[in-house]
Amino acid sequence: MLLLFLLILPAILSGVTCFATDAFQSNAWLWVLPLSYVGGFLAALILFLCVILISGLLVNRDKPQEKDSKYYRFLIARAAEFARLILSVKLHTQGMEKIPKSGRFLLVCNHLAEVDPLLLMGCLHKTGLTFVSKQENRDRFMIGQYMHKIRCPLMNRENDREALKTILHCIDMLKEDQASIGVFPEGFIRPERKLHKFRSGVFKIAQRTKVPIVVCTLQNTQYIRFNYKKLKKTHVQLHLVEVISPEQYEGMSTVELGNMIYEIMARDLGPENVSNEV
Repeated sequence: MLLLFLLILPAILSGVTCFATDAFQSNAWLWVLPLSYVGGFLAALILFLCVILISGLLVNRDKPQEKDSKYYRFLIARAAEFARLILSVKLHTQGMEKIPKSGRFLLVCNHLAEVDPLLLMGCLHKTGLTFVSKQENRDRFMIGQYMHKIRCPLMNRENDREALKTILHCIDMLKEDQASIGVFPEGFIRPERKLHKFRSGVFKIAQRTKVPIVVCTLQNTQYIRFNYKKLKKTHVQLHLVEVISPEQYEGMSTVELGNMIYEIMARDLGPENVSNEV
């Protein structure tokens, strides 16, 4: 959608400019048309970035956000498109037709780079997905504002009691049909960018709410920041591997559930992308 906006609007403006200046009556259109198109493209891009910036600056993070903002969620989806365009990311998806058509779910995915949540929310923006995030992100410029508007639960990873409060908040959000919840059960982005064993506490969210668990894997997002500097395209794989129904994990402990999901992810990623940790 964003790419169409950035391509079509300048085309319309360049055509109008040529007609307004009678450029088509002479060979002047040969330079007026491309010049006005480039100018229109830059104007459309600046307009989009201004909307993103101004909308973010208008957010008061000290004011409680009672419900999800469709407007800010729309902007996040467009920002994800913009990020893929600017960073030259080619996203290859697989299994997206498995996403639950109705009701809420818990999404779990491996974590390779900071751009992961944005890519996932861009692909799944119609599902009302929000991600559990480390509390430090609240104070990050623009990120904190947009997270606030879509009610991203913030987790203190260094304090078990506070982390439990976040998990309970996620449970309430699912039970009250406020959002679908996304988590990265590894907890951290690891230096070697391979799949590591999970922190099983997050699976209490599914156990308490009996929602489907959407298991996804990402590959190659860790290379984006290096490739774009070299003007090189990054091919990112996003696989929706499996949707686990509540009946399938009935009676499992959080550790057993975490181990099952870990094995599903590991098989899809392949041994070269899985840590050898014990």
